[in-house]
Amino acid sequence: MKRKIVISALLNQVQVGIVENGRLVEYYLERDSRDRLGSNIYKGRVENILPGMGAAFVDIGMAKNAFLFLADSIDELKIGDSVMVQVSKEAVGTKGPRVTTRVSLPGRYLVLMPFQEHTGISRQITDETERARLKEIAEEIRPENMGLIVRTVAEHCTHEELEADVADLLEEWSRITNKHRGKSSSRLLYQDYDLVHRILRDLYASGNTTIVVDNADMQKRVQDELASLGVKEPVQVDLHQGKVDVFTHLGLKKELERAGNNRVWLDCGGYLVFNQTEALLSIDVNTGKYVGSKNLQDTVLKTNLEAAAEIAHQLRLRNTGGIVIIDFIDMADPSHREAVLQQLATSLSADKTRTNLLGFTRLGLVELTRKKTDRLLSHILDVDCPHCKGRGRVPSDETVAFQIAREVNSLALEDVEAIEVRCHPSVAGHVIGPGGSNLRELEKYIGKTVTVQGDESLPRQDYRVESYTID
Repeated sequence: MKRKIVISALLNQVQVGIVENGRLVEYYLERDSRDRLGSNIYKGRVENILPGMGAAFVDIGMAKNAFLFLADSIDELKIGDSVMVQVSKEAVGTKGPRVTTRVSLPGRYLVLMPFQEHTGISRQITDETERARLKEIAEEIRPENMGLIVRTVAEHCTHEELEADVADLLEEWSRITNKHRGKSSSRLLYQDYDLVHRILRDLYASGNTTIVVDNADMQKRVQDELASLGVKEPVQVDLHQGKVDVFTHLGLKKELERAGNNRVWLDCGGYLVFNQTEALLSIDVNTGKYVGSKNLQDTVLKTNLEAAAEIAHQLRLRNTGGIVIIDFIDMADPSHREAVLQQLATSLSADKTRTNLLGFTRLGLVELTRKKTDRLLSHILDVDCPHCKGRGRVPSDETVAFQIAREVNSLALEDVEAIEVRCHPSVAGHVIGPGGSNLRELEKYIGKTVTVQGDESLPRQDYRVESYTID
């Protein structure tokens, strides 16, 4: 499979798109690497322990204490203890970062786990002979009382390359432990590299990866980073210099916009509806404009098969984590249901994030889980709408007009001569009514003069109601 890594840098922002088979499958954005906490290692102090929640709060020098599940701690803790922790999840909203004492250090080919005696092989390496070879090497070079995970990019690596990676990781671990034992005032023991380095370290594979950047400085930096990572063969880094930005030129901007919508159309004419809640994501499959050419069951099967592939793609691009419930169009034929499940499983297999497909429930819904990793795509690019407060809906023009009439009526009970309403023109039309009928009736009811001014600068649900004198 051919992979393309697209890197765009402007001001203090770096965005990276991972393209596979011509489609954007992953998106990363880093606005300022200095603000990033993920994978950082800190010397923390236990501030509080809540046995009822099975958790502790750890001061790592941030505005909010970090949250540590006691199950993620390798030692028994008490208040005041000094503890080495690694950020496993960035702070979100009012929640502080989540941390673990099960520290891991990523290298080019391997991940070192200083407190876990375990050897693992990336599940993305599927060739059993190669898995066995890598497992044997990893067991030979694994440091005593430590663990190793062999990364996907280690496929076909030599014993010497893996051994050199272990040596580099042990050297880094030694620096971290020395800082932890020292008396430095800094809580930060280790900071992971910025986005560009991490992407090249984790995802670049010789022979099947093309890199595209949009400025000469980034082109040189990528070449230097790859050289520092031990990539020996010359690497072609294409420089995009068109009038249109590289994400727009490659069609990635449209893919991002599509992934930001609740409704996603399928090529066949059907569509998916995504509804994200705090606890889970529900996806509804609809035939839409697709009417098929044979019979109803054939139409339903084709729509569901295309939907299954697109759902797997959207889960990966949106970086959805947790419980996912899918309401496929009802299928009477058990073989059709099995075919849809198989398509979903095949499409999900391309996702490096672990998923667990549980199949159809008794209600005919498909249930799966996807491991939570980083923030949702929508949380990276968007904020809650200040008008609807994230609900996704706002009052209709008629509802706002009725609210205005009610407020005008309340104000008229006071000692006022006249009332002025300022609102969006669409709302003003409902307050005034056809030929001014609503406004005349309102003035007659309250016995006061009312003027209505349309103001395009006001959001549709905002308005101003004020009293004034006739003069």
